[in-house]
Amino acid sequence: MLAHLDLDAFFAAVELHRRPELRGRPLVVGGDPDTRGVVATASYAARQYGIRSAMSSAEARRRCPDVVFVRPDIAHYREWSRRVWELVARLSPCVEQLGMDEGYLTLDDPAPDHARRIQAAIRDEVRLSCSLGVATCKVVAKIASDRDKPGGVTVVPPGAEAAFLAPLPARALPGVGPRTGERLAAAGLATIGDIAGLDDDAIAAILPGQMGAELRDRARGIDPRPVRSEPAERVSVSMERTFDADEQDRDRLLELIHRWAADLAEHLARNAQGARTTTIKLRYPDFRTITRSRTFAAPTCDPATIAATGADLLIRALEERPAPVRLLGLGLRGLASHAQLALFAPTGG
Repeated sequence: MLAHLDLDAFFAAVELHRRPELRGRPLVVGGDPDTRGVVATASYAARQYGIRSAMSSAEARRRCPDVVFVRPDIAHYREWSRRVWELVARLSPCVEQLGMDEGYLTLDDPAPDHARRIQAAIRDEVRLSCSLGVATCKVVAKIASDRDKPGGVTVVPPGAEAAFLAPLPARALPGVGPRTGERLAAAGLATIGDIAGLDDDAIAAILPGQMGAELRDRARGIDPRPVRSEPAERVSVSMERTFDADEQDRDRLLELIHRWAADLAEHLARNAQGARTTTIKLRYPDFRTITRSRTFAAPTCDPATIAATGADLLIRALEERPAPVRLLGLGLRGLASHAQLALFAPTGG
């Protein structure tokens, strides 16, 4: 069996070690509520007021005027994360870290006892709380880790996967985002069990292609993905900014695209990579978000090519809907190593 391990309110928990006088008080790690800050993590005391990650800091303060705001210190959190995952790596045969605060790991038998030993070690040696979901596959373990937070261990025995998932809302299934959720709801599918009950033709009519069949299988508790000790190869890089005030100056937006293109191209060159697709993202004051992409004939790490493509995509998007914009982003996808780039290089003759 395997487990999904999730550190409970990680950023806030680390901050409370630095500021023990704040224990018991509602705490938000995030941006300035007087600008356009966003909640990165809310302590459990803050969550009692309905404050959650990705909420605007202004809304968090509206819900709880006494909430304490702390600006994120990512370097500090990375150090605490390193301590946790080095410990977990000593206690588990195979660990796949997904981010600073979550990952998958394999367990020895009896799996529940092993999971509780790891949980206790993190609590005793690093002084952090975590929750674990124990199951036969990743999708069930991930959902289970959220069942009994903070500090819980939820075990789904072999053979009980589908029954465990069935009554949960469809949005609880990883891979069901807002748009997919809307399509499922329009088809009358409210729970994970509803998705699991679909045959191949029915799911294909709602979500065509591999995505639909894979989502249906996961709803049944079928997920063959193994725990990988090596991190998955990064397939995209991006930069974005949420402006303090809606940005109306097109030249300013183009300047950012050119600056980010240079930074991203430098990142690719440093990692001996190229990118096949350039994407821009715009979010407007009404929160409507659009993306525009262009794919090259071959991967590139040329800053001028990336900048020119990003700028053209931006200009075309602004012609469809002019500024002001709330957020601008530039991303590169389809990353390939230099060894792969050689496949696209012209040959002499």
